[in-house]
Amino acid sequence: MAQVLSGKKVSADIKKKLKEEVLELQAKYDGFEPGLAIVQVGDRDDSNVYINQKLKSAVEVGVKAEHIKLPRSSTQYDVLSCVERLNNDIKVHGIIVQLPMESDNPIDAHLVTNSILQSKDVDGLHQDNAGRLSRGDLNTCILPCTPRGCMELIKRSGVEVKGKQAVVLGRSKIVGAPMHDLLLWNHATVTVCHSRTADLKAEVSRADIVVVGIGQPELVQGDWIKPGAVVIDCGINSLPDASKKSGYRLVGDVHYESAKERASWITPVPGGVGPMTVAMLLLNTVDQARKAYEKLAVSSAWNISYLPLDLKTPVPSDIDIAKSQAPKDISLLASEINLLKDEVDLYGKKKAKVSLKVLDRLKAQKDGRYVVVTGITPTPLGEGKSTTTVGLAQALGVHLKKNVFACVRQPSQGPTFGIKGGAAGGGYSQVIPMEEFNLHLTGDLHAITAANNLLSAAIEARMFHESSQSDAALFKRLVPTAKGGARSFCPVQIRRLEKLGIAERDPKALTKEDVKRFVRLDIDKSTITWQRVLDTNDRFLRGITVGKGPNEKGHERDTQFDITVASEIMAVLALTTSLSDMRERLGRMVVASNTAGEPVTADDLGVGGALTVLMKDSIRPNLMQTLEGTPVFVHAGPFANIAHGNSSILADKIALKLVGEDGLVVTEAGFGADIGMEKFFNIKCRYSGLIPNAVVLVATIRALKMHGGGPTVVAGVPLPVEYIQENLDLLEKGCSNLIKQIENANKFGVPVVVAVNGFATDTQAELELVQRIARENGAFDAVICHHWAKGGVGAADLAAAVDKATGQPSNFKFLYDVKESIEAKIEIIAREIYGADGIELEPLAQEQIERYKKQGFNNLPVCMAKTHLSLSHKPELKGAPKGFVLPIREARASIGAGFIYPLVGMMSTMPGLPTRPCFYDIDIDPDTEEILGLS
Repeated sequence: MAQVLSGKKVSADIKKKLKEEVLELQAKYDGFEPGLAIVQVGDRDDSNVYINQKLKSAVEVGVKAEHIKLPRSSTQYDVLSCVERLNNDIKVHGIIVQLPMESDNPIDAHLVTNSILQSKDVDGLHQDNAGRLSRGDLNTCILPCTPRGCMELIKRSGVEVKGKQAVVLGRSKIVGAPMHDLLLWNHATVTVCHSRTADLKAEVSRADIVVVGIGQPELVQGDWIKPGAVVIDCGINSLPDASKKSGYRLVGDVHYESAKERASWITPVPGGVGPMTVAMLLLNTVDQARKAYEKLAVSSAWNISYLPLDLKTPVPSDIDIAKSQAPKDISLLASEINLLKDEVDLYGKKKAKVSLKVLDRLKAQKDGRYVVVTGITPTPLGEGKSTTTVGLAQALGVHLKKNVFACVRQPSQGPTFGIKGGAAGGGYSQVIPMEEFNLHLTGDLHAITAANNLLSAAIEARMFHESSQSDAALFKRLVPTAKGGARSFCPVQIRRLEKLGIAERDPKALTKEDVKRFVRLDIDKSTITWQRVLDTNDRFLRGITVGKGPNEKGHERDTQFDITVASEIMAVLALTTSLSDMRERLGRMVVASNTAGEPVTADDLGVGGALTVLMKDSIRPNLMQTLEGTPVFVHAGPFANIAHGNSSILADKIALKLVGEDGLVVTEAGFGADIGMEKFFNIKCRYSGLIPNAVVLVATIRALKMHGGGPTVVAGVPLPVEYIQENLDLLEKGCSNLIKQIENANKFGVPVVVAVNGFATDTQAELELVQRIARENGAFDAVICHHWAKGGVGAADLAAAVDKATGQPSNFKFLYDVKESIEAKIEIIAREIYGADGIELEPLAQEQIERYKKQGFNNLPVCMAKTHLSLSHKPELKGAPKGFVLPIREARASIGAGFIYPLVGMMSTMPGLPTRPCFYDIDIDPDTEEILGLS
């Protein structure tokens, strides 16, 4: 007499353990909740019964099950669209489509089941899962529910499958075929029988294990069964039975009463395989949820493919190198670094925008290590910060096998077509495609230009309308009557009411005095600081007159254009931490003062929300890659003089989550350490809350010689002999600048690794001298690099040093407390970072600072605007000047971005074109559409 293999009991045990597992995973992963979506087309009664069983069981174990019921009128497109939505929903870990689908339209069930993501196919019906199972790849496939349930029942019998003779009756894709594969890869010898098999009884009688799913009621009789065999009956059929209240009874494909007399174990019908199918469905769902959280909530080593370099000597031009390397499709790179499909918006095949939703998904993930690349005080000879940023990232990824991101600024098209050229790195350490990087990219700069100029237009229009209308007329137009005759304030107007302290929200209830305060901005023209922008070097826009049209007579005003990267909106983009934060920052940007000396903001003008709409896509970082296939975020490019000159906080934050705890993010700061690095620490890190782990300080022998008093370098003229022959005295004098910048970094408690970019003309004695001086003066290490000529392998030693330095405890601290007075913060920077004896505030600067204090802006960090060519305010003073007082000519405010910027000397915010701009060399091949001449 056979023992009964009760699916009810086994499934209850499995569900109990599943519930415990879900609770354990919830304790491990914040917000863990397995999600199952059941798609039903039509309203079949039997389908409803099965679905209700699944929904009830899902609740028991802690699986969130969603029943999506599509009408009979649904088309194949409707069903596929529904599945695609579920594929892209990270909260859904399992998807099943209830079969058969009941539709008035033809639907290919095979196509629909194969449209489910392989990783979400918890029914195990996807051809990918079936293929993996047939090959024996049991660890990489999802097992079909019914066969998996059958195997579990066989194992519960205690009978070892290995070496046994097994017969499977039925060859369906749902039961028979996968059951054969499961038994086979569990080392049974398997025969598959079907309706056309000759002498079924003889085949079955040889089997130690019989699994039946042939769809014929009570086909298999007791005398077919080998004594002691295990019998698993997957069939369920209804036979007429007048003795039953329902008029029928349920039976399997096996004649139970006779078979149990010969078998050792047998499953009943009902109560056998059926409950196990539902339990396995839930088990598959929990398994896939756990894997999803393991993969996506905690970053692991990326499965990334690197691009080999074909190094040539001499090194070709940057554009030739860039064009010789075929970049990976950006969708492939995105998947390699564990970005989800719905987190990536493709802009063609080689660039993409990444959603801020990554931060929510990975909020429990520990950040990677954070490295900022800066340099000595820049010289016309160039030091190679961007090249080092890219080369270091390539070395960390390709040679140290670390998860690594480079985060760089987006270049302005002004310099690209002007004198500087592009900013994608150089040699064999570049961001590619170089032409995409240096031109429109994804349109962020155009969005900033549009938003900035919308605000300019709003300023002029408001002054124009206020000058010609009464308070009542202005109010009538600003708060118009809607349909039905009612008036109401829009959200941005409610912000203004709140600022003014007006509690009333009914426009009709405002007093005349309230109306006047509401509608009159009373902008003082002389205080307007907001300029129009254009991303082109155009010196003739440095001073313009607006209001020359016939209808604007009497409203002329002298103003100017800045280059787009000088816009405060660019600084806001770089410093924002979320879309809501950006909305607040844009709204509180101060554009002028009113006649009473109070600040006038973008929200006062009613344009804050519109600016955010224009910037809604620009807030997402742009994903690109290096020459060796490691990921790069290109995002924001604020002016490094009047702004902080660093790429975005959001790019760094997302990158730090994606690389994981053992990964690294290499971000670049503009200009020398006294400007870009100081602002990175005191402004960017203050707003981001991120803790830096190391500084890479870039220098060259040539640049240090110039700081030592080397002769002037003239473009187009051969380098003076001092720069191409050994000169240790000149070099040692120039190391004063290197020593000061090392000291500056150490003031923040962050280890410094000096990266000396080597040239063929450098001698061993010169290189060793710089290394010794750097180490003796506080550098954690000093490394010679050749990534320009060799790519990542040329920065392998630098990568090892950085990896070691970032492993040290971080003692990061800010240079000043923001609660200090504005003057005190300026003086601290001048004394501590520049080496000045003090500061001298000119009357205008003092007046402006006092105004900012009265307006409540004292507690903002300071963003110094001074020449980048010297630690002092005089570009000609190289090395580490001493004995100077820093003159502060003016003090301006970027309230939305969140800093005060004092001006040291004259500061141009609109570059001009040289006699022979770069655009002479830029062209396109009309046949191939290849861009020529970029550098």
